[in-house]
Amino acid sequence: MPIFRKFQLPGATLAVLALVTSVACGRKAKSTAPDAPALFAKNCSSCHFEGNDMRAPEPEALRDMSSRVILSALESGPMKWEARSLSQTEKAAVAGYLGKPMLSAPAKVVGTCGRDVDPPPTSPSWSGWGVDPHNTRFQPSSAAQLSREQVKNLKFKWAFAFVGAAATFGQPTVFAGRLFVGSEDGTVYSLDAATGCTWWTFHASTTVKTAVSVDPHGQNVFFGDTNGFVYGLRIKDGSQVWRVRPESHPAARITGSPLLVGSRLYVPISSGEEGAAADPSYPCCTFRGAIVALDITSGKTIWKAYTIDQVAKPTHKSSQGVQYYGPSGAAVWSPPTVDLRRNVIYVATGNNYSPPGSDTSDAVIAFDLNTGKKLWSRQLEPKDTWNSGCVAEQKDSCPPQHGSDFDFGAPPILQHLANGREILLLGQKSGVVYALDPDRRGTSLWTRRIGHGGPLGGIQWGGASDGHYAYYPLSDLDDTNPLLGGGLFAIRIRDGKKVWSVPPPKPACARIFGCSAAQMAPATAIPGVVFTGSLDGHLRAYDTHNGTLLWNFDTAQEFPTTNGVSGAHGGSMNGSGPTIAGGMVYVNSGYTNGRDGNVLLAFSP
Repeated sequence: MPIFRKFQLPGATLAVLALVTSVACGRKAKSTAPDAPALFAKNCSSCHFEGNDMRAPEPEALRDMSSRVILSALESGPMKWEARSLSQTEKAAVAGYLGKPMLSAPAKVVGTCGRDVDPPPTSPSWSGWGVDPHNTRFQPSSAAQLSREQVKNLKFKWAFAFVGAAATFGQPTVFAGRLFVGSEDGTVYSLDAATGCTWWTFHASTTVKTAVSVDPHGQNVFFGDTNGFVYGLRIKDGSQVWRVRPESHPAARITGSPLLVGSRLYVPISSGEEGAAADPSYPCCTFRGAIVALDITSGKTIWKAYTIDQVAKPTHKSSQGVQYYGPSGAAVWSPPTVDLRRNVIYVATGNNYSPPGSDTSDAVIAFDLNTGKKLWSRQLEPKDTWNSGCVAEQKDSCPPQHGSDFDFGAPPILQHLANGREILLLGQKSGVVYALDPDRRGTSLWTRRIGHGGPLGGIQWGGASDGHYAYYPLSDLDDTNPLLGGGLFAIRIRDGKKVWSVPPPKPACARIFGCSAAQMAPATAIPGVVFTGSLDGHLRAYDTHNGTLLWNFDTAQEFPTTNGVSGAHGGSMNGSGPTIAGGMVYVNSGYTNGRDGNVLLAFSP
C-alpha cells in the first residue's frame, strides 16, 4: 500500500517535547550534546532523501512536521525499529533538528460550544468511510440536500485547525448535528456540524486515520488508531467505554476504517512491517492481514479471519545471518464491504512482504459475515511480493523476484445493476478497474485500464458510484514532473465502457514542494455531481453527465479557525475525500509528502 500511509508519523508526550524544543530553539548545549545532522545522516538519510523511491517523507516534508510528531515516530511509532539504537537524547535531537514548533492553541480556550441543542432525529448523516456498507460513497438527495445548481454556489463557511499536525487523515463523520474526526496527534474531536465549535475531545494512543462510525441508536462512536487499538466512546461526552487491540503482532495498525453493521464492528488490520524491512537487520516478515468482528457493547472479538491461512515460518538467512520468514503481508488497508443479501463481507488486500507468495495478496476475499469463514478469493495481481528493502540502499530484505507494489488501497464497491444482478468493482494501483461477479466466486466481468499505474500511481484510495457509472480519480504521480498524472474517469458499470474523462488542470503551484496534478483522494458523489480532491490542494466538482467543471476551490491557503489557532492552512488532498450531508460539504486538507496542511473545511451554498 502507499507508503505515504505506511510512514505516517503520530503524536508524542508534552514532557519530552520540552527537551525537543530546547534543542530546536538553539539553547546553549553542553559539549556532549548530540550532533543531530550527523545522526540523521547516519540513521535516516538512506531512506529520507530528496526524490527517494521509498516514498518516505523527504527532508523538506519532514521540516513541515512538528518536532513532537517526529519524536513520537522515533519513540513508539513507525520509526521505532530504525531508532532502536538511539538514546532518548539523540531521538529528541533528531526530532528538533528536523521538525518545526507545533501550532499551539490560544492561551485562552476558544471555540467551545456554549449549549447543546438537540437536532431533529431525522437529521442527515454520513457515518464511516463510505456512507453505506457497499462503499459506494454516493449520498442520495434526501441526505445530501445539495443540488447540482447549489454546488455552483458553494462558499467557504468555517475552518477548524488540527493542533500539532502537518497532515490530515480520517473521513469526517456527520451524525445528529455533530461532526466527528480524528487527527495526526491522536486527538478525536466532536464538533458542531453547523458552526465548527467543539463539544469534546478524546486522546487516542497515536494517529487516528480512520473514519468514525456511529451506532444506529446514537449512543457510541467507534474508530481505530495506528498503534492497532480500537475504541468505543460515548457520543455524548467522549468518555471511553472500551479499548481493545484485536491483533497482537507488534507492527499491526488500523488504517482502513472499521465498518459498523448492526451490533458488530468489522475492523481491517494492516501493518507497518513492510516499511521496517528497509532495515537489513530486521527479521522480515511475519505479519499477515486480517479482518476482525467485534461486539460493539464490549469490544470483545467475535471472530478473526486472516488473509493468509498459514503462519509465517523461517525461510532463509541473509548474508549477515538475519533470519527471514514467510509468507507475510496481504494487509487490509481499506474499509471492508458488506453484502447483506449474501451474508458476505469482502476485503481487498495488499502485496506479500516476503516469499513464498500467497494466492490471497492483491486480491479480493469473501468471508462469511457471521463466522469469518473464508468463502472464496480472487487474486488480481499474482507474484507481487515486495517490501521497502527493494528501494533501500541495502536490499537484503528484498525478495529476489519482487513485484511492483500494485496492491489495493481502495475498498471493493458493491453495486446493483439494472437487470437485478450485482457487481463488485475494484480499483488498483496498477491503474486498472476490475468488475467481478459475486455470484460466481469473483469471476471477471470486465476490466478497464485508466492509467499506467505505479507504487503511488493508478487508483490509490477509491472511487464512487451512483449505480450507473463509477467515478475514479487517477494518481499516476510522477516525482520528477508535477504536471503529470491526475484525471477523473467515468466508467459505465454494466460493461466497463469509458463514458468520459477529464484531464487535470495544470497546477498553478507546480514550483511549490509537494504540489502535483495527481489525484489520490477518493471521490464522493451526489446526484448529478462528483467531487474529487488533488495534491495541488484543489477540491473540484464535476457534472456526472459529461465531466463539465461546476465548482473549484483552492484549499491550500491560510484560514481563520473556529478554535482560534493562527497560521492554520490547507494543502494537498490525499487520504480522505469530502463528506456531504445536510447541505454541507466537509473536507480535510493537508497531507505528508504533498503540501502540508492541518484544517478541516466546511462549505455551504
